[in-house]
Amino acid sequence: MKKDIEIPKVENVFLAAIQEWNDDFMDKVWYVYLINDSDFDLDSVMVVSKAFGTIDGEMRKTSLLRHAFMKVPAVSAVKIEMLENSVLALNNEFMVTYFIGNTLYDKKFTFRKNTINEHATEEVPHIWKNGVVVK
Repeated sequence: MKKDIEIPKVENVFLAAIQEWNDDFMDKVWYVYLINDSDFDLDSVMVVSKAFGTIDGEMRKTSLLRHAFMKVPAVSAVKIEMLENSVLALNNEFMVTYFIGNTLYDKKFTFRKNTINEHATEEVPHIWKNGVVVK
């Protein structure tokens, strides 16, 4: 029975953390984007995020945040959430689930602690700004 279960591989869908100016905070903050670099629309997209890790020898974790998008068009990007500076020292995990046609895809993307910084940036496709990419 297990051999009959096909788990499709997620391709051309990834996350990027991009630093942008925020008028409310009067400072640059990091935003996480979902990038759809495929030729297919993503339907019924669900993103569940959390942060966890150790700070000063004490285990810390955030609450779960859930985001839903009816459709993410092919070759596009959508902003998911802002990352507060205090959680950059933690592992930031995003579980992304979506449909292409009748096939369900899911993948866990993790920004490891302290990897979101200005020195680790590269140009992000479809947004054309520098950011930290996780595939």
